[in-house]
Amino acid sequence: MSDASGEAADWIDETLRREGSGWGDAGSYGASVGAVRGTVRDALRRYPSLGHDELTALSSELWARGVEELRLAAVVLLQSRVGELQATDLTRVEGFVRDGERRQLVDLLAVDVVGELMSGLDARSRGRAELVLDRWSREDGPWLRRAALLAPLRELRAGGGDVERAARRIRWASVVEDDPIVGEALALARAALQVE
Repeated sequence: MSDASGEAADWIDETLRREGSGWGDAGSYGASVGAVRGTVRDALRRYPSLGHDELTALSSELWARGVEELRLAAVVLLQSRVGELQATDLTRVEGFVRDGERRQLVDLLAVDVVGELMSGLDARSRGRAELVLDRWSREDGPWLRRAALLAPLRELRAGGGDVERAARRIRWASVVEDDPIVGEALALARAALQVE
């Protein structure tokens, strides 16, 4: 991690500690979602020279601290700079999704980070990224399957995206439809495709 990203991580951490209510548990500062979003916005202004590598290192550093608000800050940071992300960043996001185990975090990562990242990739990079999501949709754990189903929702609802591939992922993920984490995502994906 660079000095700038480490300094930014410490600044975000300290700011959110101050913003917290003091009522949070061991894994939370008790800061509001608005405070998290505002803190990330202020950090990006305070550290304007953060490039791709520093941004992704910063997101990993925030995530690794294991505090709910810092994990949300990592997601908001990636959302804010999704245009700078590359297909290879899916590996980092995959780790976050595996570790996230919360709808709020996983859904934001899927729709606002992975989905937006995919829509901005060139054809070759997108093809590789689609293979990653295909693999996610067949994973044993429910969180990656959920993310694979949710990632293309925005494109599909707008009349774009790869309808055939989305339908195939629905079939793969349907094997474990009784899991409520996957079941919710299946319902949303089916609605986007208007399939039963």
